[in-house]
Amino acid sequence: MKEQRKVVDVETKPLKPRRFVFVLVDNFTLLSFASALESLRIANRMAGQDLYTWRLIGEGGETMTCSAGTSFQLDGDLDELTRDDTVLICGGINMQAATTKRLLGWVRREARKGLLVGGLCTAAFALAKAGLLDGKKATIHWENSDSFAEEFEDVVLTKSVFVIDGNRMTTAGGTSSIDLMLKLIADDHGEDLANSVADQLIYSSIRTDQDTQRLSVPTRIGVRHPKLSQVIQMMEQNIEEPISPSVLAKDVGMSTRQLERLFRRYLNRSPKRYYMELRLQKARNLLMQTDMSVINVALACGFASPSHFSKCYRAHYDTTPYRERGSHAARLSV
Repeated sequence: MKEQRKVVDVETKPLKPRRFVFVLVDNFTLLSFASALESLRIANRMAGQDLYTWRLIGEGGETMTCSAGTSFQLDGDLDELTRDDTVLICGGINMQAATTKRLLGWVRREARKGLLVGGLCTAAFALAKAGLLDGKKATIHWENSDSFAEEFEDVVLTKSVFVIDGNRMTTAGGTSSIDLMLKLIADDHGEDLANSVADQLIYSSIRTDQDTQRLSVPTRIGVRHPKLSQVIQMMEQNIEEPISPSVLAKDVGMSTRQLERLFRRYLNRSPKRYYMELRLQKARNLLMQTDMSVINVALACGFASPSHFSKCYRAHYDTTPYRERGSHAARLSV
């Protein structure tokens, strides 16, 4: 049976299709890449014409393997592009290692032409490393936000699902690529086409750059208690300089004992223990995603001394910060 195609009238008819150049790096995230590519393919199908074309490139110009282990045939190496191209670097696991000197040199050179350059998932790291996000708003997957903020102080990091700031674009990863592409499609050819693409993707809730990437605190912890959520939010926003339980309790109009009972009832741990787990989680991210010294990681997570940090880390993760970093590096080198 022949596939039927619904044709949507587009608001503008370009002289030539808009070309997207996807830059695949080692261990790129398949979902972020596929979400963007499928959005373009469906836009063409729904419009009944080739509004978009695409090309896959990467270092070496032969194949690139995603984090799921599947390899993709590339259309070419990091070649020179035209001024009309839109570049999307597809990030993934260990973007620091994938951000090579050659990639940095290439993206800087192409950006000087005034191209629209974006980073999907963790690829904001490569754009920031190249200096392309200085003074601009950007986003990155929440798991990498701590390390990113520590390394790139000149970038205005947000929690949005995607950000477009001038000729720079970044996404938080996963399905946020769809939201970005729907925004670009709507800008190019109107809301009707973008909505038709969303319908084809069974994407019923289109997010904007005003939507945040993480679930709300009540949804994440599975508890809808306003004061508990408020305290946890305060904890998450004050990792480097922790606030005492007595001050947290006072700020939400409770006694310290009431706050203790609240945490025990809903989270089966004390406020102090929960706060410590948040700090150690950030420390683990920094150890694995940055080259910060263990001492600086300790300070960034509110620990006054490396020895206290190491003791707390061992008690929670059953290993020392130094061994954690070493074993992580060994896994990546395999």
